[in-house]
Amino acid sequence: MSHPLASYAAVVRPVVDRLHVAVRHASRPEVQRLYAPLGLVPGLEINLLYALLEHPVPEAAVAARMVYLPFDPAAEEARGLVRRVDGCWEWTAAGRELAVGVEAAFASAAERLWSYRPSPSLPGLSAVAAALPLLGRLLEAGEESGGPVFRAFTPAREPEGASEAALLVALLEALRHHRADAHRAAWGAAGLTVAQIEAMAPGPEREAIEAETNRLDAPVYEALDAEERLLLLGSLGALGDGLRAP
Repeated sequence: MSHPLASYAAVVRPVVDRLHVAVRHASRPEVQRLYAPLGLVPGLEINLLYALLEHPVPEAAVAARMVYLPFDPAAEEARGLVRRVDGCWEWTAAGRELAVGVEAAFASAAERLWSYRPSPSLPGLSAVAAALPLLGRLLEAGEESGGPVFRAFTPAREPEGASEAALLVALLEALRHHRADAHRAAWGAAGLTVAQIEAMAPGPEREAIEAETNRLDAPVYEALDAEERLLLLGSLGALGDGLRAP
């Protein structure tokens, strides 16, 4: 049986993903500059940045986060940014120093994108302020329904003195993983491997996996009433992304 908010979960998903992609894209030059002196490119650590900045992350949660990506634990440790200790991944000193810089790059990119108002009808940073408390309630509600990666990212990172744009980046990252956990659960329950789900063509089987993902993701949105859900969707949708077709 579907969930009454499954359609909302489906609609809000690309809105959240668009902002994630926008911040990563806009911050890429600065992130590359931070990695260049180390002779490295981003790896495991950038995919778990906000979680690792708060606490060590269990190996099982890291493996789940990296399930769609090339992942060699020994090779990751050899890069010198993260290490395994007592069943968890944590920063090395060099890794944490880099991570703080990357976090600042994400925050700066978000502030730049979301403060831009090419039309007076666009809300700019007031949309960020409107979305923040709603997202906070969603993350609290997700404690009951979230999977291992969501739990690694929550409570979301909210460092003292951070801008509202910086906070929104961290909260959106956590919310994305509520759905990502739901998606892994959906194709796993269907008896599929990661290779099979990645190779699956559009069609009834794919639609069934997406429907189950929406069903599993939907309960978190019960924390908001209908008006608040509309406000969240509108606020996030009004934020600029700086993206353009090549």
